[in-house]
Amino acid sequence: MKELNVVGVRVELPSNQPIVLLKEVDGERYLPIWIGPAEATAIALVCDPPDHPAARPLTHDLFTDVLKKLDAPLRKVEITELTENVFYADLLLGEGKLRISARPSDAIALALRADAEIFCSEEVLKLAGILIPEDQKDDQEIEVERFREFLDNISPEDFAGPNATS
Repeated sequence: MKELNVVGVRVELPSNQPIVLLKEVDGERYLPIWIGPAEATAIALVCDPPDHPAARPLTHDLFTDVLKKLDAPLRKVEITELTENVFYADLLLGEGKLRISARPSDAIALALRADAEIFCSEEVLKLAGILIPEDQKDDQEIEVERFREFLDNISPEDFAGPNATS
């Protein structure tokens, strides 16, 4: 397992699909994972906290608080598998003996809130890890800024489906 840090959330153009971008702590590879807008928001809220935090705990905050109260805090996240373009992850709780399957986006959002380490299997990094040329690293910052602007202008109503009620 290789330790990773979250670089940030960006938006892939032209599809406008959010991506969480991770980087090896002791390496040069990046791991992009395509995620949904709600998950991107949950991660971005920790990476770039708003000026005014939510008045009530959001789902990932609530889950982190519950784990602490149960004396089973999140210790580590492991991105374990990539099968048919789907990433899989595990949460390691308490003393690390309890392992729970989770979507990587949720696992990353929880890890950031719990200050837990994020790891990835070497196999997944070989399959999906990429090297970003130096001249494209500035482009990455521009895309992160675009996503932050998107978050600043989005409202809860934007996530409501056609049958949603207030």
